Amino acid sequence: MYKAKIDVTLKKAVLDPQGKTVLSSLKSMGFSAPTNMRVGKFFDVTLDVPSKEKAEEAVHAMCDKLLVNPVIEDYHFIIEEV
Repeated sequence: MYKAKIDVTLKKAVLDPQGKTVLSSLKSMGFSAPTNMRVGKFFDVTLDVPSKEKAEEAVHAMCDKLLVNPVIEDYHFIIEEV
């Protein structure tokens, strides 16, 4: 069995109003260190497949078909054996 940790973020060219709102809220709460904020999604998926290669294929297929909007989002992932 394998576990995939998938991070999905907006492409750099896409505006992130939610990130701007979070950054503004942090600033109003007195946090001065953050200068930029981007908000994304995280998926933690356990896969019952025989190999790491099959896990990678499955994750790419899931991202391409459902988890990611390729027009505005990018993704990357890591796979761990569990």
